[in-house]
Amino acid sequence: MSDLDADELLPSDRMRTQVLEGEVTQIHRGHRYADEGDTFAIDGTTFEVTAIRERTLGDLTDEDARAEGVADLDGYRRMLERVHGNFEWDDDSDVVLHRFERQ
Repeated sequence: MSDLDADELLPSDRMRTQVLEGEVTQIHRGHRYADEGDTFAIDGTTFEVTAIRERTLGDLTDEDARAEGVADLDGYRRMLERVHGNFEWDDDSDVVLHRFERQ
């Protein structure tokens, strides 16, 4: 177990605020940034990483999108395209799920 830098795992102020407010409980990233049991803090509140799983974009569901603070999978795709200027959705692209809980 180790303490993570929340800024490394959660790439925006908006997302860190959504985590604090309970609106975001997981994030998919292109690489692994944590291990299960690792912790991170945002404004004095500690969170623990509870699951790490390798997946593909094609595995994601509307439930995953909601856990990342977006209404549905289509909105999640649009958000990724907006945030990553040269992003193109490919169902076979590998991603890593990082799920966490407030402690």
